[in-house]
Amino acid sequence: MVSTRPGVERALIPTGHDASSYTCLRSLARRGIGSIVASEKAGVPAAASRYCDESATLPDPRTDLLAYRDALLAIAERDDVRTVIPVRPEDCYVLSRYEEQFAEHVSLVVPTMAQLERVHDRLLLAEAAEAAGVPVPETRRLADVDDWDEKLLIKSRYNVLTDAYLDELGPGDMDVVKHIYHVGDGVEPDVGEIRREMRHDPIVQEFVDRDGEFMFTGLYDRGEPLATFQHRQIRGNSYTGGGGVYRRSIYDPELEDVGRRLLAELDWHGLACIEYMRDAETGEYVLTEINPRMWQSLPSTVAAGADYPWYYWLAASGRADEIDDDYELGVGTHMLHGEVGYLISVLTEDSPHVPRPSLARTLWDIGSSIVREPRFDYLTLDDPWPFLAGVRNVVPNRTLSRLPLPRRLANGRPDES
Repeated sequence: MVSTRPGVERALIPTGHDASSYTCLRSLARRGIGSIVASEKAGVPAAASRYCDESATLPDPRTDLLAYRDALLAIAERDDVRTVIPVRPEDCYVLSRYEEQFAEHVSLVVPTMAQLERVHDRLLLAEAAEAAGVPVPETRRLADVDDWDEKLLIKSRYNVLTDAYLDELGPGDMDVVKHIYHVGDGVEPDVGEIRREMRHDPIVQEFVDRDGEFMFTGLYDRGEPLATFQHRQIRGNSYTGGGGVYRRSIYDPELEDVGRRLLAELDWHGLACIEYMRDAETGEYVLTEINPRMWQSLPSTVAAGADYPWYYWLAASGRADEIDDDYELGVGTHMLHGEVGYLISVLTEDSPHVPRPSLARTLWDIGSSIVREPRFDYLTLDDPWPFLAGVRNVVPNRTLSRLPLPRRLANGRPDES
């Protein structure tokens, strides 16, 4: 793969069907910076964008993580590639685990493996939160639980399953377990089946009755904040929670305090997306988890003026002093595909802890909020192809599979004729 625009600096963006990758390349394109969108998946929305310079094919990291690493390194060796932006769990892991190899070719802003382990291991993360004085749900190994007479959640202990955390895995093995079990009060789950499905002994956390979900993000340089941002999550992927699909930018000094205290305890370096819930009884912000990478709701962050892809580029380029992390409050945005997912969850999912909203109320809330705040992650008049690609991925049927997408020209740009 040879650059057809000599002299243009580029960022390598490994991705799947993530909205944040499209936001990264669009943001950087406004600054005259090129992007290479690389993926093992077909129909990647970001690759369909008019702002995508080039696309590349990668091996599946969940089939052979070392082959995936080597393919990324081969692209990173190019003279025009300056950095790699972590968008997915596998990328932040690979870039931290093999930082020395990547650092021979590109500049990265990623945590050390020691820092990453304290975030990826949710038991260690709970200990770090307690040390920082940040509220966190009671967290135990599944093996240590023998009383089910309370509201509980079962989730993976690790953000990613790799040989760094599980002895039975090899260096080429990698998986992500996202399922969360809502355990009813007094109902004992099938722990053997859960362990088989999750491939390890997961954790159990107390369920916290909440009156809101929030996000605090940061880009840090060896323990010092370069930029921070907050939003309130109004709707997630599911009515029980998940990544934000309708959010609004805010600023709360208390949320800023618990976010900064936790990252100071971790002596953090790189990107961090911290999810908090507000305890309905105490009003405290309670830690949910940290993702050490770009986040699903990145389009919302950039729409409010907190341009994290540009911030990351500046930090990786040794120009962190140029970062201006001011942003606009009250900016609401939607991921339309995610709104559909939320609606589907109301029809198909069930939780013993979270009351299911009515279908009529859900339809009204989604429709009225879209009319009131018509800002969308993918859908733009000047670049419609990523949205159409996203629709085709979410609703795959015979008609949509024939939906035309732009052909790639020799220079890597869409043929818009």
